[in-house]
Amino acid sequence: MSDIIQLLPDAIANQIAAGEVIQRPASVVKELMENAIDAGSNAVKLILKDAGKTLIQVTDDGCGMSETDARMSFERHATSKIRTSKDLFAIRTMGFRGEALASIAAIAQVELRTRRRTDELGTRIVIEGSELMSHEADACAAGTSFLVKNLFFNVPARRNFLKSNPVEMRHILDEFQRISLAHPDVFFSLHHNNVEMFHLPAGNLRQRITRLLGTAYDKRLVPVEEETEVLSIKGFIGKPEFAKKSRGEQLFFVNHRFIKSPFLHHAVMTAYEELVSKENFPLYVLFLDIDPARIDINVHPTKQEIKFDDEKLVYNYLKVAVRHALGQNHVTPTLDFEQENNITRHLNFEEEYSEPQEEASVNNYRPTQTQNFVEKTSPNFGQKNPSARQERNLKHWQQLYEGTAATDDKESDLQPLTIGSQWADATNPELDDAGGSFSKPQKEPYQIHNSYVVSQIKSGFLLIDQQAAHERILYEKYLEQLDSQQSSAQQQLFPKNVTLPPADANLLKEILPQLHALGFDVEEFGGDTFIVRSLPALVAEGNRDEQKIIENLLEQYKQDVDLHLDANESIARSLARSTALKRGHALAPVEMQTLIDKLFACQMPFHSPFGQNCFLTYELDDLRKKFIN
Repeated sequence: MSDIIQLLPDAIANQIAAGEVIQRPASVVKELMENAIDAGSNAVKLILKDAGKTLIQVTDDGCGMSETDARMSFERHATSKIRTSKDLFAIRTMGFRGEALASIAAIAQVELRTRRRTDELGTRIVIEGSELMSHEADACAAGTSFLVKNLFFNVPARRNFLKSNPVEMRHILDEFQRISLAHPDVFFSLHHNNVEMFHLPAGNLRQRITRLLGTAYDKRLVPVEEETEVLSIKGFIGKPEFAKKSRGEQLFFVNHRFIKSPFLHHAVMTAYEELVSKENFPLYVLFLDIDPARIDINVHPTKQEIKFDDEKLVYNYLKVAVRHALGQNHVTPTLDFEQENNITRHLNFEEEYSEPQEEASVNNYRPTQTQNFVEKTSPNFGQKNPSARQERNLKHWQQLYEGTAATDDKESDLQPLTIGSQWADATNPELDDAGGSFSKPQKEPYQIHNSYVVSQIKSGFLLIDQQAAHERILYEKYLEQLDSQQSSAQQQLFPKNVTLPPADANLLKEILPQLHALGFDVEEFGGDTFIVRSLPALVAEGNRDEQKIIENLLEQYKQDVDLHLDANESIARSLARSTALKRGHALAPVEMQTLIDKLFACQMPFHSPFGQNCFLTYELDDLRKKFIN
């Protein structure tokens, strides 16, 4: 019997290795930009086409390579970063394994141009699928330029697994931002499809953060700086009031290398305890400088996971440093010896809820509960603290809201909506003899902790999550408007300028047609600034913060893109989440009943667009059993 074990050819071995190192275009961007940093570059330029699928070009002004080094760089495990095994414990460069270029050349068409400053001529090398196509002298600029074309051209299965251009572009932007934040003293630029997205001059870290994330972030930053005998901690954290529900602005760098560490993240979140809710995540860009002998970075092919020789010590130092920064900048909570609001409210209960006089003057006019609800006919009812303009015009509320019935919904919001019998079977509501609408319940619905609505039904009661229910209502309404291209808009009295980070501005430009169909009147103003002239009529008057609505919409949309949703469906989900009634808002009984009616008028009332239950049904028989010993 002949031998069956054989050594794989280099081309196949490189393709196998590429599966670990090169997962998507963002992986190529990361490896090439890190090589440019290791070459001592002062300026790095990134050029992309079709989110890196067609072209990735990284040009730098670093030290360049000789002719021999240029050819050797494409061999596996060829590196200039280490010489012996001891060097693994003293690494301060970004790369050291010597796998990246060999892996890239195995699954793409690569062209390299490089020249040292002391050489008159440089070198040009072309490799396709690990096969050398050309090797010649070239008159090029000092430094190095890599062109990577048609990624995965010879591995079609891997290319088919790539996501859409917006998704791949978002991953590239993440890598670009991490590297540019780690090296604020280096100039970076990014061009995508012949459009410059980023132009980042060399500067300090604060300037780099504001240029990447937007000038509005300058007021949100709190500096952190601590020196210990083990490590130094520097960077910035965000003020608690600007914490977001989505991740993405939480960055750790160890010796200027971006890492992912749930352990260190927990240390920061512990420092923010009682300052932000568990659902929110504060911004932080923190740099830990530590002796390389105390860490091991040779843990994962992406080099984004490291091990500390004493994790608990680093954890405690980091937690104390963040708390110290918050305390120095007067961000930590202070004792308040004033009377609590709920006590004051209790003392004024009779005055607040006393019956209005039958003959009241115009200045003392107090609308009834039902009249108050007219101001909240949009789905974003329940907003607190009405604006000054609303208060001034309160006496003219009938004129202000005259004609609101002439909307897309022909039936009044105060009338119960008809529902299909299939939902009646699921929830056992009481139906009238007409067999299509809810009969009025025997008891008015009421709230629990301003978050859940209890409604009595014949067989027991319903417990409704008001936020999940409202998200379902808005989602179906927005989706209907996108499909029909018919929506109503509320013109703003004064147009508002909204400035976004470059990455978000590019994303907003892509989805502007869908936003216009929803009632947004948003136009590009130049750069990363947009003019908002109108918002959808479904957005409540008290919730018309254009900047916040668009920021929340984009944050949610970026999460939904990974789900392979239709563009309309993704935008409807995102806008429903950003504009829905939140838990903690008090509702009047008539508002609760309208919420219930609209929920069961939906095509799918059981779950929110994010998979949460909108309501739970409790049977009387089950309740009785609870009281039996």
